Amino acid sequence: MTTLPLHITLISETFPPEINGVANTLGRLTEGLRQRGHRVELIRPRQSDDPPGQTNADQLLCRGWPLPGYPGLQWGQVSMHKLLRRWRRDRPDVLYIATEGPLGLSALRAARRLGIAAISGFHTNFQQYSGQYGLGLLSRFLTQYLRWFHHRTHSTLVPSPSQRLALERRGFERLALLSRGVDSSLFSPARRNPALREQWGLGNDDIALLYVGRLAAEKNLGMLGRSLEVLQRTYPQRRMRLVIVGDGPQWAALQAQLPDAVFCGPQRGEHLAEHYACGDIFLFPSLTETFGNVVLEALASGLGVVAYDEAGAAQHIRHGHNGALAMPGDAEAFIDAACWLLEDRETLRRVRLNARQHASRQGWPAIIEQFEGYLRGACEPLHALPAAQDDPELLVKPGSVSYTHLTLPTKRIV
Repeated sequence: MTTLPLHITLISETFPPEINGVANTLGRLTEGLRQRGHRVELIRPRQSDDPPGQTNADQLLCRGWPLPGYPGLQWGQVSMHKLLRRWRRDRPDVLYIATEGPLGLSALRAARRLGIAAISGFHTNFQQYSGQYGLGLLSRFLTQYLRWFHHRTHSTLVPSPSQRLALERRGFERLALLSRGVDSSLFSPARRNPALREQWGLGNDDIALLYVGRLAAEKNLGMLGRSLEVLQRTYPQRRMRLVIVGDGPQWAALQAQLPDAVFCGPQRGEHLAEHYACGDIFLFPSLTETFGNVVLEALASGLGVVAYDEAGAAQHIRHGHNGALAMPGDAEAFIDAACWLLEDRETLRRVRLNARQHASRQGWPAIIEQFEGYLRGACEPLHALPAAQDDPELLVKPGSVSYTHLTLPTKRIV
């Protein structure tokens, strides 16, 4: 049986070549869907390197406004009426709304007006970020808004079981799991480069403690210096250095706090993969992730990963086998986990081999196929759901939630 290709519209406030986990994921999903024969229309804010007037049938660039406290990222803004006119001329089969800002809200309103199916993605814990930027009082409001937003879509895709559980506890409904993949041919121990390690001041037997990610308050980066201090005190005979890859608002503060660390700035593609492969231990202290793509990239690169037991790390790391985990928020346990990796060389060697072996099986093709299934499910009328017949707007994708465990709300979602 052949299936017709879909016209899919993806709405996001971030997209490659911007460097962040959301952009990376959306770039992979878009490329994969196009390779499978689907037409993917992209609606996003204009980026600084976009040439003027670059709008076509499969791309709409809109005005962007800087996101407060988050240099380099922006809110997108487009009127609902502009989207209505565009989609009346060329109607998509289904929308995927990846961000919940003004752009996503306009797209959601237009889709509901035209009766176009829409799936949303929960990519960022903005309600947790608010406390890091002096906006703690807004946390409850943000949670209420996000719940209101996602309840108006067919279903919401979340990247990890722990994130799904956390959202269910906050009253979110119709959640489906869409994990993340990694390109294990790009991120590989084979890219280890002694010359780059030499630039870092490290020899073959020295230890590079690596962090890759945004340099921002919500990443809990104070743990990097604390971990380094204890590791150096515990293993004075081992030469080690902290290497930081990324950019963000805390760059200057971290340089002042960690004068001996190597700051490499943002890296992309093969250069990023080479930086991973030149590391030995990957420290990832963030407590605000929905997944944390960098964890899979570090595992694929054959690093000993230390992380908190949540999000993608909880999903892909078995403590003591292919990495080391700590209870979320337990700083001492995090540092102890890093110390354990250096107790003897065989422990670290074995963990790194197991990390690579596990990550090499986490490719993107299966994720993209699953994503395609969710999109198709949102387009198809549901004939086998008696409970949904009284409320045509309440659509539940087969396979996303077990019908026997689904409790439909008694009030109509509007």
